[in-house]
Amino acid sequence: MTLTNDTPPAAPNPYAIRAVDRVLDILDLLQGTDGGVTLVELSKVIGLPKSSAFRYLATLEARGYVTREAGDTYRLGLAFRPLRPRDLSLLTSIARPRMEELCHRFEETINLGVLDGHRVAYLDMVESPRAIRFAARPGHRDPVHSSALGKALTARLSVEEVRRVLAVDGMPRFTERTITTPERYVEELALVRERGYALDNAENEDGGRCVGVPLPEPLPAAISLSAPADRFPSERVAEVAAALRRSAEEIGAEYQRASRNG
Repeated sequence: MTLTNDTPPAAPNPYAIRAVDRVLDILDLLQGTDGGVTLVELSKVIGLPKSSAFRYLATLEARGYVTREAGDTYRLGLAFRPLRPRDLSLLTSIARPRMEELCHRFEETINLGVLDGHRVAYLDMVESPRAIRFAARPGHRDPVHSSALGKALTARLSVEEVRRVLAVDGMPRFTERTITTPERYVEELALVRERGYALDNAENEDGGRCVGVPLPEPLPAAISLSAPADRFPSERVAEVAAALRRSAEEIGAEYQRASRNG
């Protein structure tokens, strides 16, 4: 007996766009694999000539949806790394008490942000009780090149990924101190990794200073303290960074416990 598929084929969707279907096929395939997919493998599974598959992948890579690693292995890129809404809610609820403690201790604004594509998205903040303060709002998105949160998060990426992120919006100058070249920014990220914290020294706004640290891997999130520079002298940066690191470790550990038990 020969096995046959008696299920009738699905009716074609008159509104479907073949190129979009191909893109979604590729993203679905990459999402379902942990070790990445080579060009040859993807070409066979999707049913595309290698040249066509390469053009699709190159376009997705340029927009950050796909990243290429050694050996021509492709994985989902930065644009597909954000946490799910449920995870974001859990992270925010766990981080909030630590953020409030930090705000009470330093009397300055504490921020929680995630890498959202090519920008930093603010999930939550506890505002300074002082009349003059630096504070964003939940949902606000900052460029990565001028913010402490952005530096803390992109310091974990490869140089190639960093350059792709920077290429989306460019590197506009906001103050005289803003870093505006990829080469200088890559050097800055090396300093971030060396000292364990990122610093926005009046680079995003005149008169502001902000220090940020990433949460433990694999969380694509960071916390920061922002304040007017005259109230937050450079001599206190190391002290604040150490306090942020301790809180980040506590948040990360509790998040992992809650994720395993949830």
